Amino acid sequence: MKYKLILLLLVFTTQVFAQNPNETNETTLDSIQNLDEVLLKSNVIFGNKYVAKNRTGSAYYISPEELKKLNYTDINRVLQTVPGVTIVEEEGFGLRPNISLRGTSPDRSAKITLMEDGVLIAPAPYSASSAYYFPSVARMQAVEVLKGSSQVQYGPFTTGGAINMVSTQIPDTFGGRVKASYGSFNSSQFYATLGGSSEQFGYNIEFLNFNSDGFKNLGDDLNTGFDKNDVVAKFRINSKKEAKTYQSLEFKFQYADEVSNETYLGLTDADFANNPFDRYASSLEDEMTNDHVQFMITHQLEFSKDFRITTNGYYNSFSRNWYKLNDIVANDEKVGIATILEQPDLYPTHYAFTTGALDSPDDAILVKANNRDYISKGIQTKFDYHFYNDNTFHDIEVGLRYHYDEEDRFQWKDGYRITDGDLVLTTDATRGTDANRISSATAFSAFAMYKFKYKNLTLTPGLRYENIELQRENYGTDDPFRSGLEISKRENKVDVFIPGIGFNYKFNNLISVFGGVHKGFSPPGNEEGQEPEESINYELGSRFSFNGLSGELIGFYNDYSNLLGSDLAASGGTGTLDMFNAGEVSVRGLELLLNYDILSKNDNISLPINLGYTYTDTEFLNSFGSDDDIWGTVTEGDEIPYIAKHQLNLGITLEHNKYQIALNGRYNGAFRTVSGTGSIPDDQKVDSAIVLDLSTRYNFTKKLSITGNIINLLDNTYAVSRVPAGLRPGHPFGAYLGLEFQF
Repeated sequence: MKYKLILLLLVFTTQVFAQNPNETNETTLDSIQNLDEVLLKSNVIFGNKYVAKNRTGSAYYISPEELKKLNYTDINRVLQTVPGVTIVEEEGFGLRPNISLRGTSPDRSAKITLMEDGVLIAPAPYSASSAYYFPSVARMQAVEVLKGSSQVQYGPFTTGGAINMVSTQIPDTFGGRVKASYGSFNSSQFYATLGGSSEQFGYNIEFLNFNSDGFKNLGDDLNTGFDKNDVVAKFRINSKKEAKTYQSLEFKFQYADEVSNETYLGLTDADFANNPFDRYASSLEDEMTNDHVQFMITHQLEFSKDFRITTNGYYNSFSRNWYKLNDIVANDEKVGIATILEQPDLYPTHYAFTTGALDSPDDAILVKANNRDYISKGIQTKFDYHFYNDNTFHDIEVGLRYHYDEEDRFQWKDGYRITDGDLVLTTDATRGTDANRISSATAFSAFAMYKFKYKNLTLTPGLRYENIELQRENYGTDDPFRSGLEISKRENKVDVFIPGIGFNYKFNNLISVFGGVHKGFSPPGNEEGQEPEESINYELGSRFSFNGLSGELIGFYNDYSNLLGSDLAASGGTGTLDMFNAGEVSVRGLELLLNYDILSKNDNISLPINLGYTYTDTEFLNSFGSDDDIWGTVTEGDEIPYIAKHQLNLGITLEHNKYQIALNGRYNGAFRTVSGTGSIPDDQKVDSAIVLDLSTRYNFTKKLSITGNIINLLDNTYAVSRVPAGLRPGHPFGAYLGLEFQF
């Protein structure tokens, strides 16, 4: 019935607008409406809003102007404006986001294709895709979100979609920008960029520091925040523009580091109700340290305006050690922190040790050094050729990529005792005695996409190929020197074709219908014989513009034949990363986007309103369960946890050439934290929440501006998650003031 309603609504919308093709004088429309899509820049998916709005699949482009207007440093708040995106917050600052596209698992954004400048950016995209590293949005020029059909160009994850972060581009002329801000919780940000171009050389250098003392209470006003640095340098040499064959070679270097006093430990329901911003004493030693390095070379070869070859070579390394509370030992029983906080009455002594209310013996507090090193490297090339015939436009895009990545786990657990609320080290464990293994993946992928346009109809059939070899070498916890005497190995291979086709039909410049079908795919784990995640995904939508009101309405349905779950500590599991089969699942939903400028007839001031709504309905189509399953015991008909049914975002901006005031409101519906159906039990629920943010800017001159941000304007206290362990609060009221100078 829901599918019929979605289809009827789309058909009705099409008919309404199609019946009035002359409402707007088409001779006054911008001639760009009649241009064909062309590739304007390398390392991007769209490059501008026009291209995004003319895809045969659902797409959204967050422009430099929008990023500047919102002035967010938190990627969660940036993406909340995009329908179809589900965010599960964790620490309030967006350091390690949990992003879902159209009902995929949000855990560590592991089921979507994450890119920066068109290159895979997750630490180990194939062998360990959990995004413990995420690029800083404060240094980005644009953000691109692709969902639906025709995403076979971007893999390996093709079910939900892809997100591409577009870093600051080398400018055409000399210039720079400096901005600094300070505010609540002793939070500050400093950003500077400088760049320019001559006829055959260009460069851009930027630096970002973002830090905060945090908003949680621990011990005697101890720091619960973070300190992040980010450096990016780009250099380009190129032939003269008039050269018969234009070439450019761009080198990119990026370095980032982070020290954050973050924990997996949340609060019990009772303690959250009493003071949601407290932290237990047993998390005193918890700290994440990491650094990320990227080297990237991009070669562009233009034989003509219709034929281009772009090649990227890339190398990413990421090292992290999240030193964090893992288990509590009491009465000769070791219990994980998630279990303790779920059932504190069953483990009163464990809980008392956790809070520090009771002094413990030696080695009662086990803190795990979750130490890992990652490498991700490869080379990819893309051929793009387009040509014209009478009334037709053809574009052929072919891509190849050879990729290798690995995750090296070398971990241990130290023992502490807690005395008078302080932790004392009692056992300094031998490195490698908790986990000592390397997981790796070698992958060759290729895709071909053909775009055919005849008059107002566009078709985009495409095919992706993935050949993946996954391996694991486990040296064992008794071999910290990795002599290999007791090494165990396992291997899994997958060879798959991923087809898709999309269409777009423009009735006129006011109304179009688009849609498609494609295969969803997610790589399996390295256990021999394990099958990949697969689905068939459908979408049907309409883009429209009528009397100043524009937007899009999309219905989607993802039919999983084999959903994969992963045992992540971040989602309440044991942290083995082993995958398990969750069987058949259906995800269906509706996405609505509306834009309207109330003051569109005023030449000096505007008041645009943007509304985004997402409805997502999930259902397991079979029953399963085991002790390790992070979804609990699943019964046919249950809903997937951590996916809210209803999400609504409303943005209102007052814009003038001297100032702007942007108010953004987000409603996130209640969601369950354990699979189930019907009413949600209180202890398996995260309640709905409404959060308002305010962004302001006043331009003293064209070069100097003052900015202001208020996060959580109404100071609502709300929970965002029950994982990794216990309830966690969202960002409380915070006010930030800044200056920006550009030249």
